[in-house]
Amino acid sequence: MTRTDPDSCPGVLRLHQAADGPLARVRVPGGRLSPEQLHALAAAAVDLGDGNIELTSRGNVQFRQVRDAATLTDRLTEAGLLPSATHERVRNVVASPLSGRLGGWTDVHPLVPALDEGLRAHPRLAELPGRVLFTLDDGRGDVSGLGGDFGVHALDENTYALLLAGKDSGVRVPAAEAVDLMLAAAHGFLELRDGQWRLHEIPDGGARLTDHLLATRSGLDASAQPLELAVHEDIPIGWLNQDDERVALGAGVRLGSLPARTAEFIAAVERPVFVTPWRSLVITDLDEWAAEQVVRVLAPMGLIFDANSSWLLVSACAGMPGCAKSLTDVRADATEAVDSGRVVPTGAPQFARERLDAEDVVAVGRQHWSGCGRRCGRPKGSVTDVVAGVDGYRIVPAE
Repeated sequence: MTRTDPDSCPGVLRLHQAADGPLARVRVPGGRLSPEQLHALAAAAVDLGDGNIELTSRGNVQFRQVRDAATLTDRLTEAGLLPSATHERVRNVVASPLSGRLGGWTDVHPLVPALDEGLRAHPRLAELPGRVLFTLDDGRGDVSGLGGDFGVHALDENTYALLLAGKDSGVRVPAAEAVDLMLAAAHGFLELRDGQWRLHEIPDGGARLTDHLLATRSGLDASAQPLELAVHEDIPIGWLNQDDERVALGAGVRLGSLPARTAEFIAAVERPVFVTPWRSLVITDLDEWAAEQVVRVLAPMGLIFDANSSWLLVSACAGMPGCAKSLTDVRADATEAVDSGRVVPTGAPQFARERLDAEDVVAVGRQHWSGCGRRCGRPKGSVTDVVAGVDGYRIVPAE
């Protein structure tokens, strides 16, 4: 696939003109936010946006209806969330949220700042499309199935598999060389691309980039048996006992929209928070008493600590009024479906149906509601699609 137009992914310095106003996307490498940064985001959402912080499927955040782009830029720079004007849109780095605290072979979070700094240190890497994605998986397999362009997957405490276009390349690398190899892969992608936004869009892109790396870097080989990578659907939700006997809390966020007031309460906990690629949060490093108080305060405010909640099965695009292409307010329709019990966790296989009024939609399992056929924001994996058309909703069963 050769594209003739540049990618239009928004950032902070280049906003997207959505139907409801300017939209800014803030990259958060590894999803990690300090309490001070989360407080700055909450304040910006109130003062400069629509009062909400939207969580994205890459562990980033965005604001809608931005009223003063210059002031937003200044605030995010002061908070350390905009360290580069040239590379801001290419800092898409997803890491296993619980890494170093619970499970996994190793802690991949120290690789995040090294990768981010490496990206920003190379002027040419500013040419990467804003849709390129780096993944760092500690071996549990939670983010390797997200289809990143360049990634590493831990095989033991010191060995990583190199992933290209979401597949194992067969290359193995020690931890000390993982960041350099991912950066080399990003450079190689720029050599190979002909307008493509993603590595998988290049014909045989993964194989060609593997050959490029073998030819330009000594000591590499691609002879290892490739891993089979699956999409994992287990969102970390609820009470999570860390390896150091402290507690992390996984919190679902309804349709990925976090009210600024709720974010202020989370920031007041004064613990590191991770935005996950499942549009949820992980609040880390709590003692048991503090964790109990967090749940007691934040659950009534709408955060989801129940892993069986139907809200965790539902995602949706922006819909009306945010998107001019949407045929209806899908977020309101999806909300009504959850509240009225028409989101069914398990049951008989879903059948395809068409021309449904919103109140007649009943869908089983993971589902994504879309305001048009583009299905923006659809998560990876097995998902039932609920798609708006000119004559009503259409249900497309998960494969």
